[in-house]
Parts: sequence; C-alpha cells; structure tokens
Amino acid sequence: MSCAAPASSARRGDRPAALDPGRRRIGLLGGSFNPAHDGHRHLSLWALKRLGLDQVWWLVSPQNPLKAEAGMAALDRRLEGARDAARHPGIRPTDIERRLGTRYTADTVAALRRRFPRTRFVWLMGADNLRQIRRWKRWRAIFEGLPVAVFDRPTYALGALSGMAARRYARRRLPASAARSLADRPAPAWIFVTMPLNPASATRIRADMASSANSPNRRSTP
Repeated sequence: MSCAAPASSARRGDRPAALDPGRRRIGLLGGSFNPAHDGHRHLSLWALKRLGLDQVWWLVSPQNPLKAEAGMAALDRRLEGARDAARHPGIRPTDIERRLGTRYTADTVAALRRRFPRTRFVWLMGADNLRQIRRWKRWRAIFEGLPVAVFDRPTYALGALSGMAARRYARRRLPASAARSLADRPAPAWIFVTMPLNPASATRIRADMASSANSPNRRSTP
C-alpha cells in the first residue's frame, strides 16, 4: 500500500496563489487527462518551443461536460498520472479548475484572466478539439478572450480547418511565422501549428488497458 499523500492533500505548487506567473507567457492545455500520456507532453513541449512560452499548465478537469462519468478515473488519480507524464519543469499539471470552482472552459479562462491580469495566456488545443469546439459552451468567448494555438493531430487537420470555428475566425488566423508573437497579440488571434505527429491517444490507452485486463492469457498474481 502506498504511503504517499493523495493529490488532494494540497501540494502548494498547485494552488492558484502559488501558480502566479507574474508577467509571463503561459499556455493552457485543458482536458480530462484520463490518462495523461506522451501526446500531451509532445504538444506541450512544442508549445514551449514554437510559441516562446515560459510554462504550460495542464488543466486537469474535474469532469469534462462532454464526456461520460463512467470510465472517468478520480481527479486525484488523473492529476498524479499527469505529474508522472509531464516530466519537464516547464509543464505544470494542476487541478486549478477544481480550486476555482469552474466547469466550462470559457469560465476558467475568464477566471484566470481576472486572477492573473499581468499574464499573457494562450489557449492550446489539438486539431481534434478545434473541429468540435462548436459543442463547447460559449466557445466564442474562448477565441475572443485570449489567443489560441491549434496543433496538428493525425487525421484531424482537414476537418478542423474547414470547421465552423476556423471559418468564423479565418481573418484572424496568423501565419506560422507569427508563432512566437502569438501570446502578445490581442484576441481574437489564432495559429495552426504543424509538428511531428504523435499517435498517442487516451482512448486507445484505456482500450489497451481494458483489453490487457480481460485477456484470458493474462497471468494472475499469486
């Protein structure tokens, strides 16, 4: 049995006051992280490099409104997994949404901007989320509240760039050469970032884990 303190036992580095970045550039990557994996880390490292960010915060959601609760690991467990997966001083997994009491991304973005007025935030997302962002509550408030960086993902780019959000803000899309200045641009402003593709998927990882657990060839532990 582990003697480690649970994630909810208040690691000070996760508290909003301790996270205060001052006048810096911070990327925000939201999600269930069920579980966190190398694809999240891959995107975050590219964001740090291409956008000239000081840190990337992983906003581990208490419960994604668009995802079923069934099969969703407990928040503390997902947060611990995110810390294990991050493995970089510039990536900060946090349960700040739980501490802020926000449920929707638009509310989280607004709360962070109020709490940290000197910080230049950038919303980070994969092309898969850009494609379906019209399902998010008040999604336009996200684009109009802070700059957005969209990262290529296998098989999603074409659908994402022809979707509702991309069309609506087509005139506000910046060229790739403007990536390092994105954090300083007034919203709405967004960019599409190409990078070496990473096939990691939380859905695939959960399926593989379930398949392994149910395999008749799995040896039981004595």
